[in-house]
Parts: sequence; structure tokens; C-alpha cells
Amino acid sequence: MILSRTKPASGPSTQSTPAKEKGKQKQMPKLEELLETRDYTGAITFLEFHKHAGKGNTEEDQWIAYCAFHLGDYKKAMEEYEKLSKLDGCPPEIFTNLACCQFFLGMYQEADAIASKGCANKNRLLFHLSHKFGDEKRLMSYHQNLQDVIEDQLSLASIHYLRSHYQEAIDTYKRILLDNRDYLALNVYVALCYYKLDYYDVSQEVLQVYLQQHPDSAVAINLKACNHFRLYNGKAAEAELKSLQEVASASFTYAQDLIKHNLVVFRSGEGALQILPPLIDVLPEARLNLVIYHLRQDDIGEAYNLIKDLDPTTPQEYILKGVVNAALGQDQGSREHLKIAQQYFQLVGGSASEADTIPGRQCMASCFFLLKQFGDVLIYLNSIKSYFYNDDTFNFNYAQAKAAAGNYKEAEEVFLLIQSEKIKQDYVYLSWLARCYIMNRRARLAWELYLKMETSAESFSLLQLIANDCYKMGLFYHAAKAFDVLERLDPNPEYWEGKRGACVGVFQMIIAGHEPRDTLREVIQLIRNTSNPQVESLIRVMKKWAKENKLQV
Repeated sequence: MILSRTKPASGPSTQSTPAKEKGKQKQMPKLEELLETRDYTGAITFLEFHKHAGKGNTEEDQWIAYCAFHLGDYKKAMEEYEKLSKLDGCPPEIFTNLACCQFFLGMYQEADAIASKGCANKNRLLFHLSHKFGDEKRLMSYHQNLQDVIEDQLSLASIHYLRSHYQEAIDTYKRILLDNRDYLALNVYVALCYYKLDYYDVSQEVLQVYLQQHPDSAVAINLKACNHFRLYNGKAAEAELKSLQEVASASFTYAQDLIKHNLVVFRSGEGALQILPPLIDVLPEARLNLVIYHLRQDDIGEAYNLIKDLDPTTPQEYILKGVVNAALGQDQGSREHLKIAQQYFQLVGGSASEADTIPGRQCMASCFFLLKQFGDVLIYLNSIKSYFYNDDTFNFNYAQAKAAAGNYKEAEEVFLLIQSEKIKQDYVYLSWLARCYIMNRRARLAWELYLKMETSAESFSLLQLIANDCYKMGLFYHAAKAFDVLERLDPNPEYWEGKRGACVGVFQMIIAGHEPRDTLREVIQLIRNTSNPQVESLIRVMKKWAKENKLQV
């Protein structure tokens, strides 16, 4: 974000230098040297010392504002330009520079009003303000005023980036680089676009061109860390940022908010509640990552409150709104929220720019999952499963879709790949795995899942599932055991009927030689647990068969 925002305000034209505005007075060599090496902290210290010694002048005030701007201290720069704007004969460039400061402080209405008094370079600033206001008609009007000069083309490229038109931005930057190989910073912009397109290895390769010349660049090192996060893990990314902190001076403040934000992400949300809330109106990603943090903490209500008023403009925002609405809909049983989620997922997955990306296919899978069209879910998940072999969340959804489509053997295998204890304790996981075991004729494993659970409403539901599914599959022994426990927990006549049928089923299988004969003793005991007039007649028939077949019961 810092890369895209600095371009309109710090380009050669919109942030005009005092040297151009007032070039008659020759600068002191020491100040020139500081500016040449971009030591803006040293320059501003020198200028303020000169000013306090009573030797300051209007031009040096402009340099103070210029240095403050390039240090990222937009408030101080704005205050200096405001003082200068009140002087008689104030050049129009001062108003443009003042508006640039207000733009970076998020004071868009104020910047828009001041920019009208600015110089010819104000068109680029007004172009960006139109984007901020979402005024498409006005945006196109200023777009038409852009000329085929580098500054205007850079401004256009940054708007492409802000509108998520990353390939168009890359094309523009590459065109400029062809004729201006020494514009090394453009490689950072190109790398950032590739990062946004999920080409992290390409981004890293392009970025290295700039880092070879400027190894201490805060923005470049931060982007390198983000690439490492995507390509490797949070620890590798954090190591890159530590190298930046080691070389930074005590007065280094540029991009500190961005770095603190990214460290939270790299550390899997550690410190999120302390660092992210103050950054919500500074970095757009801060709100999204705070929403993700609340989702991971199962605080769905807080996540929804943070995102409900957000008007999504990027695929990531649409996806996150879809995820939050899906979670809320499932938590509250709200069809309305589930429908909203399905629409967001369909919008992203069906868009031309996202259709063939991994997130785009995940969105279409999620859309069909909510519509319970599991055959279609599997088409999309099968196309990306090689990227998520060890991803527990992906495997959880993939296994559910397999099971819902009737592929119980494959579903069982995928369920057993999951390592997350949190997922393995989830009732949805337990119930689907139990069903897979039963459908794969391994009812004993399903029964063991129940035995490991503590008595609760969920364990009662799992017992019902085991009883009914085992009965349906002709696995009468475990169906009888499950119905017996259900009957003792809740003396419902239906449970007796289920147990009676299951016990008769086991008896039939013993007679046919499909069950061990010794099982009959346990079956008789299960029947005796019920007080019902039919019990004695059932036991009498079973005992008679046992006596005829010399079986001790």
C-alpha cells in the first residue's frame, strides 16, 4: 500500500522541490550533500538548527516541509506548507504540496479543495482523489488529461494497481523501464504487482534487482519478507524483517506501522488485539487481518461487526465477507447469511480475473458446498488438492464433500490425514468419520469414537447416528448396542423397536454363520435391559435355538 500511495505524492512533479520553485539562491553544500544521500533526518536537523540560530528563510522552510514529507511525517510537512500558503505571493506549487500532505493523512475533502489552487501538476493528484471518492465519471475526466510523460504514466500505473488491474500496471512499468533502465525503484512496483498476482517467486526475482543496489530499503525488505511468508513460513519472513530492524537507526520511522502489522501476520496473530485496531484506518489490510484473527478465535460476532459495513472492492474483501457470513449463517442457522455468503463466493469464483486462480476455485467449491451440490464441489477441489496436501482445513472440507457424494472409502482416508486436535474434537468431524467407518463396514471404530466422548448432547446425537446407520447397513450388533444405550438414556418406544429389530438381525446372522455364536449371550442380555412384554417371548425363542445347537447361554 505504501508503494502505491507514495507515487502520486512523491513523484517528480506533484511534490515539486523548492530548488525548482526558487532556484536563484544557491544551497549550502552541506545541505545538498544530505539531500543527495537522502539523509532527510540529518537535513531537517541542520535546517532547524539554522532556523533557531536566526538564519532561516522561506526557502529553508520549504526544505523542512520537503524533508518531513519524505520522512513520512506528513502532519509536520502539512503544518509547514500551511504557514507558507498564508504568505503573500505564495507560488501555486505550495498548494499542490499541501494537498499532497493532506492526501497522505486521509484528509481527502480538504486536499480536493486545496488542490484546485495548485499548479499544473495538480491533475495527477485530482486523478487519485477521484479514485478515493469512487467518482468514476470524474476519474475518467482526469484520465483524459494525462499525457504521455513518465510522471503521468506512473500515476496511471498506480491507479491500475489500486483498482486491482495488476497486469495493466506491470505493462506500464515495463514500458517505462525499457527506456529508463536506471529507474530501479520501478522494479519494486513490478514486484509488488506480481506479489498481488500470487507469483511470489517471480516477485522475488524482480525485487532482487533493486535490493542489490539498495539492500537497506524498508519497502523492498518488507516485500521480500512477505514473499518469504508466502513461499516458506512466518519464521522465514520474520527473519527478513529483523535484518531491517538491525540496520535501522533510532530515528527510523518510515513504514513502521506496516512492519508492525506484518509481524502480527507472520506470528500467526500474536499481539493482534494490541497492534491491529489502531491501524484499521491506516492500512486496509489491518481490518481484514483483525477479522481473520477473530474468526480463528471463534469470535464470529466480533468478526462480523468489523466487516459488515465494509463495501468490498477487492477479491480478498469479497472472500472474507463470504467466509464471515458463512460462519455466522452456520452458527445461527441463518439462511439469509448463508445465501449472502454463497453469492459472494460465486461472484469471485465466476469473475474472469479469479476463475482460474486457487482462491477463485476455492470460492466456487464453497459456493457449491453451501448449495449442497457436492459433485461440483469435488470438481473444483480435485483441481487444487495438490496444493493443499497437508492443509487440515482443506482436507476437512474435501473429506466432507467426498462423504456427502458417497465416496466413503476415500473420505475416510482424507479424514485420517487431519492432524489438528481442534478439528478432531469437532462434532462435524466425529459424526462424518463415524458414518464413513460404518459405510465402510467398520462399525467397531465408530463405536470407539462414541466411547471416547464425554456424555453430552453431541454424544447422544452421535449415538443416534451410529444406531440408525448401522441398522441401515445391516451391522446389527453395534446397532443393538447403540439402541440399548439410547433406550437407557431416553425410554422412547422407538429405541426399543430399533433395539428389538437389531437384536433379531444379530440372531439371524448368528444362525446364518455370519456372527460368532457367543454373541448370542450379549444379545440376550441387551434384550433383558428392557421392561417390555415382548422381551420374554424373544428370549424364549433364542434360548430354544441355543439349546438345540448345544450353545450355553
